[in-house]
Amino acid sequence: MNPLPLIERLRALQLVLQETPTVRLEMEGVELHAKLEGQNPVGSIKDRPAVWVLKRAAERGDLTEGSTIVESSSGNFASALATYARLLGLKFIPVIDPNITPGYESFLQRTCEQVVKVTERDDMGGFLKTRLLKVRELCASIEGAFWPNQYGNPDVVEAHYWLTGEEIRRTFKTLDYVFIGVSTGGTIAGVSRRLKEAFPSVQVVAVDAQGSVIFGGPAGKRYIPGIGASVKPELVNHALIDDVVMIPEHETVQCCRELLQQHNLLVGGSSGSCFAAVKRYLPRFRASATPPTVLFLCADRGTAYLDTIFTPAWAARFS
Repeated sequence: MNPLPLIERLRALQLVLQETPTVRLEMEGVELHAKLEGQNPVGSIKDRPAVWVLKRAAERGDLTEGSTIVESSSGNFASALATYARLLGLKFIPVIDPNITPGYESFLQRTCEQVVKVTERDDMGGFLKTRLLKVRELCASIEGAFWPNQYGNPDVVEAHYWLTGEEIRRTFKTLDYVFIGVSTGGTIAGVSRRLKEAFPSVQVVAVDAQGSVIFGGPAGKRYIPGIGASVKPELVNHALIDDVVMIPEHETVQCCRELLQQHNLLVGGSSGSCFAAVKRYLPRFRASATPPTVLFLCADRGTAYLDTIFTPAWAARFS
């Protein structure tokens, strides 16, 4: 048993969330930067809300030494929670679906005593509704269950406001555009609100996947996790968004490969989607009198996608 109280252990964990690097990419007509959130300790932007939400819950008394954490995730948030739960001595049950990458699933199977995988698609063609139903069933049956609820918990927005958004604010003297992939909505909500305060004229571009219903598009099957959803998350309503770009998955695959081959960045699916959205904006950027300063978020590393996006046989489905 760790002698430190749970809340003190969580406050210590927050100190490991050091700033992630921002790198400049060479591209004509634009001063383009990528923020590499894969450099977080567990490998994604989800490290930030994982620690922040658990800390806030412990401060309120909603999370205790005897709690069991239960959460729905396509991979990154579950991996972060699995890691930090073990460090805290807490039990964690992730609820996943078939779109999770083999790497993430293997990691969760090795770090969690129990992993629940739903296989039935919901009425929108995705798995999110099915996963959330299973989370509610598990929480109702487990004494002391705690659901972080990354889809509706305002603590997630707070985490990205004070951590991700504030880091970006400190990095740039000026910022004209920021491109952010959307899934649960927490990242774009927190980051957009902080950046609009710091740079009132910044244009926040939400990047979504074709087949996602977040912004009212028609539902469809999707195979790349980490971006899009089959329901509109509540947290999206807190975001300050200027434009939305819908990216088909074949462009996501192409742009992930381009980022690796031309810019030496091995990043995941939502990063490729954001880069694809940036490329669609290039005519607008190059028409500007001066090159605009543009940032896109790379939410995670590409290592978890080596067996999918970066494997020709798997990616051939989008040809």
